[in-house]
Amino acid sequence: MQPKTIYEPFRIKAVEPIKLATRQERQRVLEKAGYNLFAVEADDVLIDLLTDSGTGAMSAAQWGALMQGDESYAGSRSFYRLEGVVRELTGLEYVLPTHQGRAAERILFSILAGSGKVFLANSHFDTTRANIEYSGATARDLLPREAQVPSTILPFKGNVDLAALERSIAEVGAENVPLIILTVTNNTAGGQPVSLENIRGARKIADRYGIPLFLDCARFAENAYFIKTREPGQQDRSIRDIAREMFRLADGCWMSAKKDGLVNMGGFLAVNDPDLAAKARNLLILTEGFPTYGGMAGRDLEALAQGLEEVTDENYLQYRVRSIAYLAEALQQAGVPLLLPPGGHAVYLDAKAFLPHVPQSQYPGHSLACALYIEGGIRTVEVGSVMFAHVGPDGKEVYAQNELVRMAFPRRVYTQSHVDYVVEVLADLYARRHEIRGVRIVEQPPFLRHFTARFEPIAPETADLASV
Repeated sequence: MQPKTIYEPFRIKAVEPIKLATRQERQRVLEKAGYNLFAVEADDVLIDLLTDSGTGAMSAAQWGALMQGDESYAGSRSFYRLEGVVRELTGLEYVLPTHQGRAAERILFSILAGSGKVFLANSHFDTTRANIEYSGATARDLLPREAQVPSTILPFKGNVDLAALERSIAEVGAENVPLIILTVTNNTAGGQPVSLENIRGARKIADRYGIPLFLDCARFAENAYFIKTREPGQQDRSIRDIAREMFRLADGCWMSAKKDGLVNMGGFLAVNDPDLAAKARNLLILTEGFPTYGGMAGRDLEALAQGLEEVTDENYLQYRVRSIAYLAEALQQAGVPLLLPPGGHAVYLDAKAFLPHVPQSQYPGHSLACALYIEGGIRTVEVGSVMFAHVGPDGKEVYAQNELVRMAFPRRVYTQSHVDYVVEVLADLYARRHEIRGVRIVEQPPFLRHFTARFEPIAPETADLASV
């Protein structure tokens, strides 16, 4: 029989208590935090869906691997285990460990970026874009137009627009494009997958113009699962076999292993170009550590090697993707507007449709995220104009295409009852959505403002953001 219940393919051996607070207490917490959920202490959060990065639960085998970590400064046995696992998976020769993905980005773009350079991608995520733009280069997203509509259902909504990719190369000149980047899955576009056919198409264009193709592979296993279940001709292949082909179509990759590495800290940069590897290794030593630990403890190298072996397990991935779909289906039944179809790690609320009365200048995504915390203690993150708006040539703010709220689920942490609670809170909030007011920014840094900016609510009669 085909079971209807979504059950976790694991047992739980340790539990962590969750602090329960009143709505009034959460209101005071958010005011103190400047209405920025990144500034809220974790102990004041009931269900934490801010990110799936580094927030998952490790397996018994990973905890066992921690105890075998070799903490040698040079030549660590744990590094060579990780190197072997990454080489087997990716087919890439040079493996440089880093403490997380953005460190790999900083090293890579310190070498390749700079004024006049243009990086072309399906979508750059926040730290990728920031590291590129900090160098003076340009990050250009090339998502197909139809994929930018939240309600449009497509099997591979994270694809790069191949025609637009060729046009962009012709426009700026191949010599000015250091990399073509595919983010798998495409986080900015709603955790949407990229098809194998699309990766192959990008590979052909990269070869035609002599431009390296790199993967931002933080969620490569989830992407491979979608290929297996959605792409014709892939159903009989193993997840790991599909993942290997994805990587072998690329010239390099970097990974925030805090996602599909199933660890709380770690990442790597892997390339085939020996000259690029040598330059990256020099920067690694300068800023991260010796090449055989690269900013990671030996125990973390061991846990990551084990996680990369576990994450392609099809039973785990089926549970992971199905549990996200379960949340999306329940919210759809309640009428809550979403980005569809649901991705592999998160459900994205369509804040524009949820709060049509809140203009983009008042950041509907951030407003909704704050209201969700006040009402239910659920912490999420805005993926919209707070995160991705920029200043145009006329000096005015250019808002994001979509205003989304991402509910990213830590791996192997929450149960179905937690998900049902999220549905209950959101359904109630949606029924009273017209009471939610917008926000304004009162303080912000020049880069990655969503992490540390401070806000205040816009409400004519009350300072209570949700007013409910």
